[in-house]
Amino acid sequence: MCETIQEKCEKAVAKKHSGYNCAQAVACTFCEEAGLDDETMRNLMQGFGAGLATMEGNCGAIAGAVAAAGMINKDQMNTFQDARLIMQQFMEQNGTVICKELKGIETGHVVRDCDDCVRDAVCFLEEALQKGM
Repeated sequence: MCETIQEKCEKAVAKKHSGYNCAQAVACTFCEEAGLDDETMRNLMQGFGAGLATMEGNCGAIAGAVAAAGMINKDQMNTFQDARLIMQQFMEQNGTVICKELKGIETGHVVRDCDDCVRDAVCFLEEALQKGM
């Protein structure tokens, strides 16, 4: 089945709503391409949600995208290139990549909700992978 980017984004959001953290939701959406089963990828990504489990770090959705890129690319230079592109696009889209800033923890102003962060990360990863083909 060839999913559109939109379908992949919504698949990831559905995972987020079924108990996956942001990192797991993004990474597990790419299990087939990464050659990993859902349980393995989910276990691998469990500590990366909520800004490395503290909200102080990078958004978990970005972590999920970069981890999936590594498993798919199996090449450090390509993965670094994809990671930089994903981070740059995310920053341009949202103004920050830090979880607590996105969630407005200190300001009370939510910049981007988790669902949209997940959508962004899936979209940016899919675009990066398509460029590399």
